[in-house]
Amino acid sequence: MDIFIQQVVNGLVLGCIYALIALGYTMVYGILGIINFAHGDVLMVGALTALSAILGLQYLFPGMPQWLMLVVATLIAMPVCAFLSYGIERVAYRPLRNAPRLAPLITAIGISIVLQTLAMIIWSRNPLIFPTLLPSSPIDIFDTGAVITGKEIVIIVLSFVVMVGLLLLVNRTKLGRAMRATAESPRIASLMGVNPNFVISATFMIGAALAAVAGVMMATNYGNAHFYMGFIPGLKAFTAAVLGGIGNLAGAMIGGILLGLIEALGAGYIGDFTNDIFGSNYQDVFAFIVLIVVLVFRPSGIMGERVADRA
Repeated sequence: MDIFIQQVVNGLVLGCIYALIALGYTMVYGILGIINFAHGDVLMVGALTALSAILGLQYLFPGMPQWLMLVVATLIAMPVCAFLSYGIERVAYRPLRNAPRLAPLITAIGISIVLQTLAMIIWSRNPLIFPTLLPSSPIDIFDTGAVITGKEIVIIVLSFVVMVGLLLLVNRTKLGRAMRATAESPRIASLMGVNPNFVISATFMIGAALAAVAGVMMATNYGNAHFYMGFIPGLKAFTAAVLGGIGNLAGAMIGGILLGLIEALGAGYIGDFTNDIFGSNYQDVFAFIVLIVVLVFRPSGIMGERVADRA
């Protein structure tokens, strides 16, 4: 039982990170109908930007509380990623808005490679140590033998707060109504006084800010950051978005958490069963098995797709 609870905790932490990344995918797809495969690399830029900010704050303000340092670094990384994503949308996606679907996909892959190369040049190709700024002492869970750390609690709580905040933004604000109208039909939305270009740019920027938060969480959880850190999590978050129903915000959240749980439980139990032949070193396999199964048996995902055909 303690192993099961421990794997559930690990999966929940991982799933919350996947869910935040998946929200960026599903928001862009819901409005434009394209997959932004450079989204994972925006996450990487956010983590490395936060690392640079932390190192600068440690040098300038050595007495600053560690948690406050992490908060400030995250608040710096979020606008950096938001404006980076705005630039990507203006330069790479807007000119191709009426092009065949394959063109933005190829462009996204190209942007991903460019971002990785620039990050490698700026921050080096070697993994960089991300300072431990949150409590990492293990806390026993109801005397079960399973443990959770303070940083994992922060990751889970913050993820749910951010996800609830995004749902409120989309469902209860003027910008959210504009997003939903543009998702239904950009042309008709423009006739109703909505500026589709502004809404699309805002969507990219919000998704990128969420990716920055997810990148800082990942770096905090694993204790390192590097130029390639966003590629595999980006693909897994895409899998989570498909699992939940791409184009559906609640589906992306559920898909991310489910994928994290599947990955953690699969790596834990199958790893033990096969004497580590298919253990945690091969946990990436489970995400893509899920993707194949979902695409074969339920392409619309668990919660279906709520994106209407554009008029």
